Amino acid sequence: MNDRQQPYDPYAAQEQQLIGYDAYGRPVYGQVPAQSAAQAQAPQQYEQTYEQQYGYDYQGYDQQQPAAQDYPQPAADPGYGYGYEAQQGQQGQQAQQWIPQQMAPGPQAAEPAPAPEPAPRQAAQVPEPRRAADAGPEGDYRTEQFAFIDQPDEESEDVIDWLAFTESRTERREEARRRGRNRVVALIVVLALFVVGGAGYLWYAGKLPFLDGPGSKKGAAAAGGAQKRDMIVVHLHNTKKGGTSTALLVDNVTTKQGATVLLPNTLTVPRQDGAGLALGKAVEEGGIGTSESLDTVLGTDIGGTWRLDTPFLERLVELVGGIDVDTDAAVPADDKAKTPAVAQGKKQHLSGAMAVAYATYRAQGEPEAKQLQRTGGVLYAVLRKIPGDPKAAAVTVESMGQILDPALNAQTLGAMLSRIGEHAKVGDYRTELLAVKADGSLTDEANKTVVKEILGGNFTAAQSAASPRVGLRDATGDDKTQVTAKAALLNGGYTFVDGGKADKTQATSQITYQDDAQRERAVEVAKTLGLAETAVKKGENAVNADVVVTLGKDYKPS
Repeated sequence: MNDRQQPYDPYAAQEQQLIGYDAYGRPVYGQVPAQSAAQAQAPQQYEQTYEQQYGYDYQGYDQQQPAAQDYPQPAADPGYGYGYEAQQGQQGQQAQQWIPQQMAPGPQAAEPAPAPEPAPRQAAQVPEPRRAADAGPEGDYRTEQFAFIDQPDEESEDVIDWLAFTESRTERREEARRRGRNRVVALIVVLALFVVGGAGYLWYAGKLPFLDGPGSKKGAAAAGGAQKRDMIVVHLHNTKKGGTSTALLVDNVTTKQGATVLLPNTLTVPRQDGAGLALGKAVEEGGIGTSESLDTVLGTDIGGTWRLDTPFLERLVELVGGIDVDTDAAVPADDKAKTPAVAQGKKQHLSGAMAVAYATYRAQGEPEAKQLQRTGGVLYAVLRKIPGDPKAAAVTVESMGQILDPALNAQTLGAMLSRIGEHAKVGDYRTELLAVKADGSLTDEANKTVVKEILGGNFTAAQSAASPRVGLRDATGDDKTQVTAKAALLNGGYTFVDGGKADKTQATSQITYQDDAQRERAVEVAKTLGLAETAVKKGENAVNADVVVTLGKDYKPS
């Protein structure tokens, strides 16, 4: 039960309700006077008529304004209620002015009078929006009256967004180009460092052509002074057809290189009596003292002699599983000697018998050097198949069943072959032919490239106790003069080294030496031959000897 239904509430009839809106569109509240039933129905009839005429629905306003009920009104207090009653009167006048559906209340009668016809609504009474003082004649506003402050513009925002996108994309492209340039610069720097480092390493290792770095084998050897070499001499005897082939196997311990030096049979070596003898003939006679004779001619220190007959070479090749050789000639089969044919070409696989046939083959009219090159190729291929373990290599040597020189047993030979074989496997190996003249003496080129570089054939002052080696070259053109000078040197206790004949004759004799320690010996040689001391000069020796004598036409045998 609310208070409106209580007959004793003195303020029930004074409840304020929405009675309209002012000129600014604000709601106006006031007291609604009591109406009769006929007056309450009048607004409804007017709303229906307005609805049909203007199409406006006042249903919501009708629902918000229920009909006032008649409540007993208390007697007016003349002492206290004048203010409230005056306010009610003013609000009632405003309600009658702005709300057309409310009629001015008349005097209360005992019987309700019939409701008069509602007056039509006038447009002036409907609240309208406030018009500006500077509005146009038709109420329109001009464009310059508005200030677009902080008013977003879609087109300007799109332009700003596009500019920002373009700027950001340009920055990204510049950043990508900058990173690309940095990568290119870094790559160039890395490549430059790699090239410089690689070139430096190749130079240091001595792998650049014509340049020997300090870390190279030659550079290390030069820096370290004298090089240590181990070498043995190999005599290959052909037991079926006859003939011999001689080679030196060299292990340069300092430079860690290996070499095979092929010695022609025409090389002249001195005998114990001082007379010269061809190497081939000396080997066929038994080879006794041959290594010492070679040391005299070449200035080397040979550690031992390995006599290798062809049956043992065949056995050795079979033990290592055959060899691969680049053959330079086709070897026909020999039924009499029972040798198989060998084809010509690269990487020919040879068995033991084929290796022997190729190593000893010499075609009709071929020089000896061709046959020596084939022997060297077979020895190189065998060394590449020798086990790297010295003990295993010694077992391989023992398995041949060969009786070796007591100074070169199986263990020593096996260790030597394994070391040289390791050089051959990695390519640090060379095969050279020692060139000799027709008279059996060494050529100048052979002395420089083979004897000095590979064999290290030189003598120092540390060998002062040994008999000096004196080489003799004849530039007189008279064979009798050379024989006389040779006899004088042998009688003087010198080791004779045959230097052969000079390419051309010369008028004066000359005695040369390379080491300053040999000057006194050179002077003694000059006195022995009856030459003046002025003939002694320091220079490069054409013959591998301590002192070299070149006889001129001024030499007079005593």
